Amino acid sequence: MSLVASEVTKRFRNVTAVDNLSFTVAEGSLFGFLGPNGAGKTTMMRLILGIIRADQGNVTWKGRPLRQGGRGLFGYLPEERGLYPKMRVDEHLQFLGRLNGLDRIKAVQETERWLERFDLGELGAKKIEELSKGNQQKVQTIGTMLHDPELLILDEPFAGLDPVNTALLKGVLLEYHREGKTIIFSSHRMEQVEKICEDIALINKGRLILNGNLSLIKRSMGRQILRLSLEGNQDFWAKIPGLSLLATGPEYMEFRLDNDTDPNRVLKEAIAAGRVTRFELAEPSLDQIFVEKVGAEA
Repeated sequence: MSLVASEVTKRFRNVTAVDNLSFTVAEGSLFGFLGPNGAGKTTMMRLILGIIRADQGNVTWKGRPLRQGGRGLFGYLPEERGLYPKMRVDEHLQFLGRLNGLDRIKAVQETERWLERFDLGELGAKKIEELSKGNQQKVQTIGTMLHDPELLILDEPFAGLDPVNTALLKGVLLEYHREGKTIIFSSHRMEQVEKICEDIALINKGRLILNGNLSLIKRSMGRQILRLSLEGNQDFWAKIPGLSLLATGPEYMEFRLDNDTDPNRVLKEAIAAGRVTRFELAEPSLDQIFVEKVGAEA
């Protein structure tokens, strides 16, 4: 394992932000670090980076604290944006590249390459303050990747991005992952995590409540979700024990089945109620797992 957090605790006066937290991140993985607001995600990221120190426990990268890994080892995108508004975009990125160990020529080359990759090629000569908030976020994201770090730590990287730029960033992260880089990011957008992450850790109130391979986690939950489209009596399900309506929409109704509820009985009752055009058993989404696990901790 490349990154290992062992029994990490961090308190701020009478508030325990991180509570005896342990998890591992394999080298080359795309790791989602999840939790509700105030769960301790940002605090844990700062502990990993050595920005703040743990009261107990430790975090290591390949057996050593990350801060001992040398300049340019990691890239960090904080949730709070930190750009110099009066600087030109290209000068700002070259400056960040130099800080992280690139020589002048390489910093210029990488700045040009990444600006083109993020569809910002025409904005290099503009000042940061002249950009939209979404483009400022893209500039700061480039700054975390410009020097080709081994490890990326991104706090809410999709926040504030429209669907086009969300897809662009997703593509960039998947490319980086295919190159063998390790990526850890937090996000409230479960649909993005579900599409690109292999492994996750879910924390609440500073404590670990779920950790592991996302596909295996979903599989272990069973096919508890039923999606049903019915032309007929939409209330047929109310008389079936163990069947709970989760959502209704223009295309289908979504239910949760208890473990002892027979899907064949549900199908039989649905056919008796009308014309069934869709009957699909599925694993729960990450969003549904998140709500269930965090709700159980409330």
